[in-house]
Amino acid sequence: MTVNRLLSLPLIALAPLMLAACGGDATGDGAAPAGEALPAIAAPAGTKWTDTVTVTPEGGYMIGNPDAPLKLVEYASHTCSHCAEFSETGKQPLKDKYVEKGIVAFEQRETFLNPFDVVLAGLTQCGAKEQFQPLSEQVWANLPAVFQGLQGNPQAVEAAGQLPINQRFVAIAQATGLIDFFAARGLSADQARTCLSDAAKIEALVKQVEANNTKDKVSGTPTFFLNGKRLEGTAWSVIEPQLQRAGAR
Repeated sequence: MTVNRLLSLPLIALAPLMLAACGGDATGDGAAPAGEALPAIAAPAGTKWTDTVTVTPEGGYMIGNPDAPLKLVEYASHTCSHCAEFSETGKQPLKDKYVEKGIVAFEQRETFLNPFDVVLAGLTQCGAKEQFQPLSEQVWANLPAVFQGLQGNPQAVEAAGQLPINQRFVAIAQATGLIDFFAARGLSADQARTCLSDAAKIEALVKQVEANNTKDKVSGTPTFFLNGKRLEGTAWSVIEPQLQRAGAR
């Protein structure tokens, strides 16, 4: 979806479609790479790999050992129910069993299914890099309430969609309750408004997402890659065995 198209779509028409929009082609490139069991790699003294966050050149947020032999990338949408399911069932065991050992690094990249995803990405990326994944997990853990907010004030959302970009996403966040949602989770309302009113930053974010999706041929969420190879499936019960086959045991 191009920058101009995504930023100009009528928001109100998209709201009922979000639950059905995710979960595209889950077909991978074949069997995951196979390897021997990998030994744990100690984090630097006084640190934990699960607290180590790196912003990648693709604009993703990676937790874990930047030099981990296995790099798992998830393309995710904050309005995707399948992404919420992976967050609920897979994130903690992924961190505890594999990222903590220094053998797997996990990177989350944005995919935008609708303009609400732009607002949510702008908010989750607004604070310190260490806040990004915890805030994303809060969105997914409360997705029914988030959806209720997104669809609860259609006239205000429609009016917000007509504003210039430097006003549009602040107005959407205000009308949908997202300013208050994130304020309750540590991102102040002033921070949120500052980030969402930065038109150049928003446009750069959308362009980066578009470039990533085009390069990796991402058509649905979540989509996973392991060391650059597309994996089968979207559920943790399917992703974990592929990690283990590659040596994460």
